[in-house]
Amino acid sequence: MNTRMETYLVGGAVRNFLLGRPIKERDWVVVGATESQMLSCGYKKVGLAFPVFLHPVTHEEYALARIEHKTGKGYTQFACCADPNITLIEDLRRRDLTINAIAQTSAGELIDPYGGKEDLKNKILHHVSSAFAEDPVRVLRVARFAAKLGDFTVHPETLCMMHAILIAGELDALVPERVWQELKSALDEQNPERFFEVLQDCGALIKLFPEVAANLDRVLMSLKQAVATSKDPLIRFAAAIGVLSKEEAVTICKRYRVPRAYLDLAKFTAMHKEIYRQILDSDPKMILSLFDFIDAYRNHTRLEQLLTTFEITARCSEHENTPLDITTAPRIVFLKNAYKKAKNVDIKSLVDTGISGEKLREKIRELRLKAIAK
Repeated sequence: MNTRMETYLVGGAVRNFLLGRPIKERDWVVVGATESQMLSCGYKKVGLAFPVFLHPVTHEEYALARIEHKTGKGYTQFACCADPNITLIEDLRRRDLTINAIAQTSAGELIDPYGGKEDLKNKILHHVSSAFAEDPVRVLRVARFAAKLGDFTVHPETLCMMHAILIAGELDALVPERVWQELKSALDEQNPERFFEVLQDCGALIKLFPEVAANLDRVLMSLKQAVATSKDPLIRFAAAIGVLSKEEAVTICKRYRVPRAYLDLAKFTAMHKEIYRQILDSDPKMILSLFDFIDAYRNHTRLEQLLTTFEITARCSEHENTPLDITTAPRIVFLKNAYKKAKNVDIKSLVDTGISGEKLREKIRELRLKAIAK
């Protein structure tokens, strides 16, 4: 039986250290301790299902070494056992990928029982053990790690296991919010297109995002252009989903309870992208209607975002792969000038003449049309 409490740095902090990447947070595993010992040392328990504690000074997370047993379908049906007899090797075995199953002692020694260092060297995402198949969230996590690490490939055995999770119907247990959480995290990464590519490789894309699967080439092309243009996940999402039809874009957003700002930008992009492509030859009425529909005069930020996503999706439709400069793109410059002219109409002077109600609105529209036409 363990008689001495030992603490190890684990997970992402060790992985990022070996990759030479910034370490944003540190997670620790404690071997040979009980809950009462942790509490007596001043740690504060925060985990309900799992024995997780906050350090009294650093507030970093410390989890007791544990093993888990699946008790039902999905990713919440697990029985957890945290016992002083559980070894570090047993704890690491339950982790998802070998690159996340490396531990470091207080002296800096690395403990790597499952070949994580070699997989980091070879840029491979490889599951640790058969326990990987017990948690359907890991299908999404592998896809997200592919987006995070970019040039890493998924081991064929891991792809097979991800496919087996799909065939077993385990993905049905994923709640919408968790799918969105993983997608949103992928959108923040350097290569978010890899998220969809890996889901496609394991067969899960058509299950989770059938609309994307049916239009994968266009979605990936638009998303890559968005990544080269903006770091904003809102822009990236709307550009990727905006190449679909309005109905498809809204369906995805509602399926995964996407936040309203993401839904609106994706929907407006999908609705008006074809109008935007022809905007240089459009009637002033069409331009004014576009400004009115998106409420541009009260929401300038949305206009700026939409001009970016419009241009990205337009270039995708036109198979234009050269880098996008949103400050010089002709359609963007044209619409910004038209917007500036329309917005600068002197509404106060009209109000001062005593016009109100519908007549005022008609006069404002008339003057804005004239301003745009010039």
